[in-house]
Amino acid sequence: MHTNAHNNKSAASPVRNPRRIAWNCLQRWGKGGIFAETLIARECADMPAQERALAQAIILGTLRNLRWLEHLCKALRPTGKLEEPARWLVMLGLCQLFILRKAEHAAVSETVALAPPRVRGLVNGMLRSAVRRKNEFTEELAALPPAVRYSVPDWLAERWMTDFGAEEALPMLEWNVQAPPVYARINPLNPPAVIPEDWTELTQAPGWYRLPSGLPHEALRNGNIYVADPSTRYCVALLALQPGEKVLDACAAPGGKSAAMIAATRGKIQLLATDAEEHRLPQLRENLSRAGGENVTVALHDWSAPCPEKWQGQFDAVLLDVPCSNSGVLQRRVDARWRISPEEISRLAELQSRILDCACKAVKPGGRLVYSTCSIDREEDQTVVAQFLKNHPEFELLEDYLALPHREQADGAYAALLRKSRN
Repeated sequence: MHTNAHNNKSAASPVRNPRRIAWNCLQRWGKGGIFAETLIARECADMPAQERALAQAIILGTLRNLRWLEHLCKALRPTGKLEEPARWLVMLGLCQLFILRKAEHAAVSETVALAPPRVRGLVNGMLRSAVRRKNEFTEELAALPPAVRYSVPDWLAERWMTDFGAEEALPMLEWNVQAPPVYARINPLNPPAVIPEDWTELTQAPGWYRLPSGLPHEALRNGNIYVADPSTRYCVALLALQPGEKVLDACAAPGGKSAAMIAATRGKIQLLATDAEEHRLPQLRENLSRAGGENVTVALHDWSAPCPEKWQGQFDAVLLDVPCSNSGVLQRRVDARWRISPEEISRLAELQSRILDCACKAVKPGGRLVYSTCSIDREEDQTVVAQFLKNHPEFELLEDYLALPHREQADGAYAALLRKSRN
């Protein structure tokens, strides 16, 4: 079957049908143990661009709105439980109708055509009922509990309501069910010859652009741009690097923040970029080479282990972008909301504290360290920093910043600038 898929690239082939591929990916995702982006990369890689885009939009749209789509399934079949394959197929159809707003006839007929004969009538009936009840379902949306309306676990909605209040939490939840924009930063060392007219420069972040759909692969290959979210600029800005400084990017792969530091100093820093995963180092080297870094060293190190003696007290500036829950990037990383838990956040906070304790040894007297996450959770951010300062009186907090995604219209992030005393 797999061989036939590669021999027959026809869009009419059921194997290459983007809806079928989306359905297969959703069923596999539902069994656990694999990220949606991994499934998309594996199953959609050789599809034509338009078909790949549809399959990806269905997969990510379904997972981003999962609880609401499950709610609709129950409303459409209140008396009986659906088998998993049929449930995912109905939600695939509902995603096309309500999220992607595809033409009703095409969304229903193309989805029903995928159903095995024994459930085809059931799937057809549920989707046609959804079309008839579209206004009803749309109108009830505002009255649903926030966790259902915006498709997050109950505990996360409650935590955000407590931590931020409804006036911040509700628009933040709403932001996270939208498809994320694509942003890119111009490489000032190697800018594109021409900026395309359909790129929109961000007024709040000069040198950053919002891109239309589709990636500019040539500009990426040439190192003219780096695709990243503008929220990544805060930690680099707080470091305020100066030419000639010795800098450590401690959790560097895939290299976006290292590339930003090279760009900010026009390459005039001595940069050590480390990562704990050896398989990520080749891509890190390639990305930093494209960025134009000349005095760059890439090395393997896990910063949950002690700082090597050769690096102790050696760096003017250390960027520590630690592993985190990704609670600030739920819009972009659709799996994260279903993967994290209060227990996982507490486990990560312990790891973050251990990494911070180890990495701070690399800062020279009078030097500075920026602790950074793509989490907006206090336990991973301000609480970790407060505990660190309590245990390390030789450091002081100069400034910190919490970027909330709905306010930034970009990813959420946290960054704290710490300075080590000269004594």
